[in-house]
Amino acid sequence: MTEDDDLLPSLSSHKIHDVDFVHPDGLCWVSVLSCLLLACSYVGSLYVWKSDLPRDHPSVIKRRFTSVLVVSALSPLFVWTWKQLTGVQPSASLLALMGIRFEGLIPAIILPLVLTMVLFLGPLIQLAMDCPWSFIDGIKVAVDPWFWALCLSDMRWLRNQVVAPFTEELVFRACMLPMLVPCAGPSVAIFTCPLFFGVAHFHHVIELLRFRQGTVSGIFLSAVFQFSYTAVFGAYTAFIFLRTGHLVGPVLCHSFCNYMGFPALNTALEHQQRLTVLSFYVLGVLLFLLLLFPMTDPLFYGWPTPVCSLTSTRLGSLCS
Repeated sequence: MTEDDDLLPSLSSHKIHDVDFVHPDGLCWVSVLSCLLLACSYVGSLYVWKSDLPRDHPSVIKRRFTSVLVVSALSPLFVWTWKQLTGVQPSASLLALMGIRFEGLIPAIILPLVLTMVLFLGPLIQLAMDCPWSFIDGIKVAVDPWFWALCLSDMRWLRNQVVAPFTEELVFRACMLPMLVPCAGPSVAIFTCPLFFGVAHFHHVIELLRFRQGTVSGIFLSAVFQFSYTAVFGAYTAFIFLRTGHLVGPVLCHSFCNYMGFPALNTALEHQQRLTVLSFYVLGVLLFLLLLFPMTDPLFYGWPTPVCSLTSTRLGSLCS
Protein backbone atom coordinates (compact mmCIF):
# COMPACT_ATOMS: atom_id res chain seq x y z
CA MET A 1 0.00 0.00 0.00
CA THR A 2 1.37 3.43 -1.01
CA GLU A 3 1.34 6.66 0.96
CA ASP A 4 -1.45 7.93 -1.28
CA ASP A 5 -3.53 4.87 -0.40
CA ASP A 6 -2.96 5.55 3.28
CA LEU A 7 -4.28 9.09 2.87
CA LEU A 8 -7.50 8.09 1.13
CA PRO A 9 -9.45 7.11 4.26
CA SER A 10 -8.75 10.49 5.81
CA LEU A 11 -10.82 12.12 3.10
CA SER A 12 -13.98 10.42 4.30
CA SER A 13 -13.39 9.95 8.02
CA HIS A 14 -11.35 11.24 10.89
CA LYS A 15 -10.67 10.06 14.39
CA ILE A 16 -11.43 12.23 17.38
CA HIS A 17 -11.12 11.16 20.99
CA ASP A 18 -10.92 7.49 19.95
CA VAL A 19 -14.21 7.78 18.05
CA ASP A 20 -14.40 7.41 14.28
CA PHE A 21 -16.69 9.89 12.58
CA VAL A 22 -17.71 8.96 9.06
CA HIS A 23 -19.34 11.88 7.35
CA PRO A 24 -22.32 10.52 5.42
CA ASP A 25 -23.45 11.94 2.11
CA GLY A 26 -25.94 14.72 2.66
CA LEU A 27 -24.68 15.62 6.15
CA CYS A 28 -24.83 19.32 5.36
CA TRP A 29 -28.33 19.06 3.96
CA VAL A 30 -29.57 17.32 7.08
CA SER A 31 -27.78 19.86 9.28
CA VAL A 32 -29.11 22.93 7.47
CA LEU A 33 -32.66 21.57 7.22
CA SER A 34 -32.62 20.63 10.91
CA CYS A 35 -31.52 24.16 11.83
CA LEU A 36 -34.14 25.68 9.53
CA LEU A 37 -36.88 23.52 11.03
CA LEU A 38 -35.77 24.43 14.54
CA ALA A 39 -35.73 28.17 13.72
CA CYS A 40 -39.20 27.96 12.13
CA SER A 41 -40.51 26.07 15.16
CA TYR A 42 -39.20 28.75 17.50
CA VAL A 43 -40.62 31.69 15.54
CA GLY A 44 -43.83 29.82 14.67
CA SER A 45 -44.49 29.15 18.34
CA LEU A 46 -44.86 32.91 18.88
CA TYR A 47 -47.91 32.98 16.60
CA VAL A 48 -49.90 29.98 17.80
CA TRP A 49 -51.85 32.40 20.00
CA LYS A 50 -54.30 34.62 18.15
CA SER A 51 -54.46 38.10 19.63
CA ASP A 52 -55.17 41.65 18.55
CA LEU A 53 -52.88 43.00 21.26
CA PRO A 54 -49.31 44.28 20.61
CA ARG A 55 -46.27 42.14 21.46
CA ASP A 56 -45.46 44.15 24.60
CA HIS A 57 -48.81 43.52 26.25
CA PRO A 58 -48.32 41.38 29.41
CA SER A 59 -50.86 38.74 28.35
CA VAL A 60 -49.17 38.32 24.95
CA ILE A 61 -45.76 38.04 26.61
CA LYS A 62 -47.01 35.37 29.05
CA ARG A 63 -48.50 33.27 26.26
CA ARG A 64 -45.33 33.53 24.23
CA PHE A 65 -43.29 32.51 27.26
CA THR A 66 -45.24 29.25 27.28
CA SER A 67 -44.67 28.67 23.56
CA VAL A 68 -40.95 29.34 23.42
CA LEU A 69 -40.26 27.45 26.64
CA VAL A 70 -42.00 24.37 25.18
CA VAL A 71 -39.98 24.64 21.94
CA SER A 72 -36.77 25.20 23.93
CA ALA A 73 -37.47 22.15 26.08
CA LEU A 74 -37.96 20.07 22.92
CA SER A 75 -34.95 21.54 21.09
CA PRO A 76 -32.45 18.89 22.33
CA LEU A 77 -34.60 16.33 20.49
CA PHE A 78 -33.64 18.05 17.23
CA VAL A 79 -29.95 17.48 18.00
CA TRP A 80 -30.59 13.90 19.11
CA THR A 81 -32.58 13.18 15.92
CA TRP A 82 -29.83 14.80 13.84
CA LYS A 83 -27.29 12.46 15.45
CA GLN A 84 -29.42 9.45 14.61
CA LEU A 85 -29.95 10.51 10.98
CA THR A 86 -26.30 11.37 10.31
CA GLY A 87 -24.64 8.65 12.36
CA VAL A 88 -22.37 11.19 14.06
CA GLN A 89 -21.59 9.77 17.50
CA PRO A 90 -19.29 12.06 19.51
CA SER A 91 -17.70 10.98 22.76
CA ALA A 92 -19.29 13.90 24.63
CA SER A 93 -22.82 13.65 25.98
CA LEU A 94 -25.71 15.52 24.38
CA LEU A 95 -25.88 18.01 27.24
CA ALA A 96 -22.13 18.64 27.07
CA LEU A 97 -22.37 19.31 23.33
CA MET A 98 -25.05 21.87 24.12
CA GLY A 99 -22.81 23.64 26.62
CA ILE A 100 -24.41 22.31 29.79
CA ARG A 101 -21.50 21.03 31.88
CA PHE A 102 -19.53 21.80 35.05
CA GLU A 103 -15.94 21.85 33.80
CA GLY A 104 -14.76 25.45 33.42
CA LEU A 105 -18.12 26.81 34.60
CA ILE A 106 -16.80 29.66 36.79
CA PRO A 107 -14.56 31.17 34.05
CA ALA A 108 -17.46 30.75 31.61
CA ILE A 109 -19.69 32.83 33.88
CA ILE A 110 -17.17 35.63 34.43
CA LEU A 111 -14.80 36.07 31.48
CA PRO A 112 -17.18 36.39 28.47
CA LEU A 113 -19.36 38.87 30.38
CA VAL A 114 -16.36 40.96 31.39
CA LEU A 115 -15.14 40.88 27.78
CA THR A 116 -18.53 42.13 26.56
CA MET A 117 -18.52 44.89 29.17
CA VAL A 118 -15.11 45.97 27.88
CA LEU A 119 -16.62 46.32 24.40
CA PHE A 120 -19.35 48.52 25.90
CA LEU A 121 -16.84 50.59 27.89
CA GLY A 122 -17.86 53.79 26.08
CA PRO A 123 -21.61 53.42 26.67
CA LEU A 124 -20.98 52.35 30.29
CA ILE A 125 -18.85 55.45 30.97
CA GLN A 126 -21.47 57.61 29.28
CA LEU A 127 -24.19 55.99 31.40
CA ALA A 128 -22.16 56.58 34.57
CA MET A 129 -21.60 60.24 33.66
CA ASP A 130 -25.29 60.87 33.04
CA CYS A 131 -26.62 58.83 35.95
CA PRO A 132 -27.97 60.99 38.81
CA TRP A 133 -27.13 58.30 41.36
CA SER A 134 -23.84 58.01 43.16
CA PHE A 135 -21.86 54.77 43.05
CA ILE A 136 -22.99 53.91 46.59
CA ASP A 137 -26.63 54.51 45.64
CA GLY A 138 -26.20 52.16 42.69
CA ILE A 139 -24.79 49.44 44.94
CA LYS A 140 -27.68 49.87 47.36
CA VAL A 141 -30.20 49.45 44.54
CA ALA A 142 -28.36 46.41 43.14
CA VAL A 143 -28.57 44.57 46.47
CA ASP A 144 -32.12 45.67 47.28
CA PRO A 145 -34.46 42.61 47.08
CA TRP A 146 -37.43 44.89 46.36
CA PHE A 147 -35.70 46.15 43.23
CA TRP A 148 -35.29 42.61 41.93
CA ALA A 149 -38.85 41.72 42.94
CA LEU A 150 -40.04 44.67 40.86
CA CYS A 151 -37.94 43.52 37.91
CA LEU A 152 -39.23 39.94 38.13
CA SER A 153 -42.80 41.20 38.15
CA ASP A 154 -42.22 43.15 34.91
CA MET A 155 -43.06 40.91 31.94
CA ARG A 156 -41.00 42.98 29.50
CA TRP A 157 -37.94 42.81 31.78
CA LEU A 158 -38.35 39.05 32.16
CA ARG A 159 -38.61 38.67 28.39
CA ASN A 160 -35.64 40.85 27.52
CA GLN A 161 -33.27 39.86 30.32
CA VAL A 162 -34.15 36.23 31.09
CA VAL A 163 -36.43 34.29 28.76
CA ALA A 164 -35.28 35.63 25.38
CA PRO A 165 -31.53 35.35 26.13
CA PHE A 166 -31.85 31.83 27.53
CA THR A 167 -34.19 30.36 24.91
CA GLU A 168 -32.54 32.06 21.93
CA GLU A 169 -29.03 31.01 22.94
CA LEU A 170 -30.22 27.49 23.68
CA VAL A 171 -31.98 27.11 20.33
CA PHE A 172 -29.82 29.20 18.00
CA ARG A 173 -26.39 28.46 19.47
CA ALA A 174 -26.37 25.43 21.76
CA CYS A 175 -28.51 23.30 19.44
CA MET A 176 -27.51 24.61 16.01
CA LEU A 177 -23.72 24.81 16.35
CA PRO A 178 -23.27 21.09 17.15
CA MET A 179 -25.22 20.34 13.96
CA LEU A 180 -23.33 22.84 11.79
CA VAL A 181 -19.73 22.34 12.98
CA PRO A 182 -19.26 18.76 11.59
CA CYS A 183 -20.55 19.93 8.23
CA ALA A 184 -19.09 23.41 7.79
CA GLY A 185 -16.25 23.54 10.31
CA PRO A 186 -15.96 26.00 13.22
CA SER A 187 -15.17 29.16 11.25
CA VAL A 188 -17.99 28.82 8.72
CA ALA A 189 -20.45 27.64 11.38
CA ILE A 190 -19.87 30.80 13.41
CA PHE A 191 -21.07 32.92 10.48
CA THR A 192 -23.75 30.50 9.26
CA CYS A 193 -25.51 30.05 12.58
CA PRO A 194 -26.38 33.78 13.01
CA LEU A 195 -28.20 33.82 9.67
CA PHE A 196 -30.97 31.67 11.18
CA PHE A 197 -30.96 33.98 14.21
CA GLY A 198 -31.14 37.14 12.11
CA VAL A 199 -33.89 35.88 9.82
CA ALA A 200 -35.86 34.75 12.88
CA HIS A 201 -36.07 38.40 14.00
CA PHE A 202 -37.76 39.44 10.76
CA HIS A 203 -41.07 38.39 12.27
CA HIS A 204 -41.14 41.75 14.05
CA VAL A 205 -41.91 43.30 10.65
CA ILE A 206 -45.28 41.54 10.63
CA GLU A 207 -46.32 43.13 13.91
CA LEU A 208 -45.01 46.58 13.02
CA LEU A 209 -46.98 46.53 9.76
CA ARG A 210 -50.01 45.06 11.48
CA PHE A 211 -50.20 47.83 14.08
CA ARG A 212 -49.01 50.53 11.60
CA GLN A 213 -46.06 51.49 13.78
CA GLY A 214 -44.28 53.57 11.14
CA THR A 215 -44.07 53.84 7.37
CA VAL A 216 -43.52 50.74 5.24
CA SER A 217 -40.08 51.90 4.09
CA GLY A 218 -39.08 52.85 7.64
CA ILE A 219 -40.19 49.48 8.99
CA PHE A 220 -38.22 47.56 6.38
CA LEU A 221 -35.12 49.69 6.88
CA SER A 222 -35.40 49.02 10.60
CA ALA A 223 -35.75 45.30 9.86
CA VAL A 224 -32.62 45.30 7.69
CA PHE A 225 -30.68 47.08 10.42
CA GLN A 226 -31.97 44.67 13.06
CA PHE A 227 -31.03 41.69 10.88
CA SER A 228 -27.50 43.05 10.44
CA TYR A 229 -27.09 43.81 14.14
CA THR A 230 -28.50 40.45 15.31
CA ALA A 231 -26.37 38.59 12.76
CA VAL A 232 -23.18 40.26 14.00
CA PHE A 233 -24.20 39.73 17.61
CA GLY A 234 -25.10 36.10 16.83
CA ALA A 235 -21.65 35.53 15.34
CA TYR A 236 -20.10 36.89 18.54
CA THR A 237 -22.11 34.65 20.87
CA ALA A 238 -21.49 31.70 18.54
CA PHE A 239 -17.77 32.47 18.85
CA ILE A 240 -18.12 32.56 22.65
CA PHE A 241 -20.01 29.25 22.68
CA LEU A 242 -17.49 27.56 20.42
CA ARG A 243 -14.45 28.80 22.36
CA THR A 244 -15.83 28.17 25.86
CA GLY A 245 -18.08 25.19 25.22
CA HIS A 246 -20.60 26.67 27.66
CA LEU A 247 -24.14 27.99 27.23
CA VAL A 248 -24.02 30.31 30.26
CA GLY A 249 -21.53 32.76 28.73
CA PRO A 250 -23.60 33.56 25.62
CA VAL A 251 -26.77 33.81 27.74
CA LEU A 252 -25.22 36.37 30.12
CA CYS A 253 -23.71 38.36 27.23
CA HIS A 254 -27.08 38.32 25.45
CA SER A 255 -28.87 39.58 28.55
CA PHE A 256 -26.31 42.33 29.08
CA CYS A 257 -26.52 43.49 25.45
CA ASN A 258 -30.32 43.52 25.62
CA TYR A 259 -30.04 45.78 28.66
CA MET A 260 -27.52 48.12 27.04
CA GLY A 261 -29.11 48.25 23.60
CA PHE A 262 -27.27 49.49 20.51
CA PRO A 263 -24.67 52.14 21.46
CA ALA A 264 -26.15 55.65 21.18
CA LEU A 265 -23.41 57.15 19.03
CA ASN A 266 -25.46 60.23 18.15
CA THR A 267 -25.87 61.00 21.87
CA ALA A 268 -22.14 60.49 22.43
CA LEU A 269 -21.35 62.96 19.65
CA GLU A 270 -23.57 65.56 21.30
CA HIS A 271 -22.37 64.91 24.86
CA GLN A 272 -20.92 67.78 26.89
CA GLN A 273 -17.79 65.70 27.49
CA ARG A 274 -17.73 64.37 23.95
CA LEU A 275 -13.97 63.87 23.71
CA THR A 276 -13.84 61.82 26.91
CA VAL A 277 -16.83 59.67 25.99
CA LEU A 278 -15.60 59.00 22.44
CA SER A 279 -12.14 58.16 23.79
CA PHE A 280 -13.67 55.45 25.96
CA TYR A 281 -15.67 54.19 22.97
CA VAL A 282 -12.44 53.75 21.01
CA LEU A 283 -10.55 52.35 24.00
CA GLY A 284 -13.28 49.80 24.62
CA VAL A 285 -13.17 48.53 21.02
CA LEU A 286 -9.36 48.33 21.02
CA LEU A 287 -9.24 46.48 24.35
CA PHE A 288 -12.00 44.14 23.16
CA LEU A 289 -10.05 43.21 20.03
CA LEU A 290 -6.89 42.78 22.10
CA LEU A 291 -8.57 40.53 24.71
CA LEU A 292 -10.97 38.63 22.45
CA PHE A 293 -8.84 35.52 22.00
CA PRO A 294 -6.94 35.52 25.32
CA MET A 295 -10.12 35.77 27.43
CA THR A 296 -11.85 33.03 25.43
CA ASP A 297 -8.89 30.65 25.40
CA PRO A 298 -10.38 27.11 25.56
CA LEU A 299 -7.73 26.17 28.13
CA PHE A 300 -9.74 28.15 30.71
CA TYR A 301 -12.86 26.12 30.02
CA GLY A 302 -11.61 22.57 29.51
CA TRP A 303 -9.84 22.02 26.19
CA PRO A 304 -10.98 20.77 23.75
CA THR A 305 -14.53 21.97 24.21
CA PRO A 306 -17.18 19.30 23.46
CA VAL A 307 -18.52 20.98 20.32
CA CYS A 308 -14.98 21.21 18.98
CA SER A 309 -14.65 17.44 19.28
CA LEU A 310 -16.99 17.29 16.28
CA THR A 311 -14.36 18.67 13.90
CA SER A 312 -11.02 17.30 12.78
CA THR A 313 -9.61 20.81 12.22
CA ARG A 314 -9.72 22.07 15.80
CA LEU A 315 -5.92 22.34 16.05
CA GLY A 316 -4.76 25.66 14.65
CA SER A 317 -8.37 26.85 14.38
CA LEU A 318 -10.89 28.77 16.48
CA CYS A 319 -11.13 25.75 18.76
CA SER A 320 -7.59 26.08 20.06
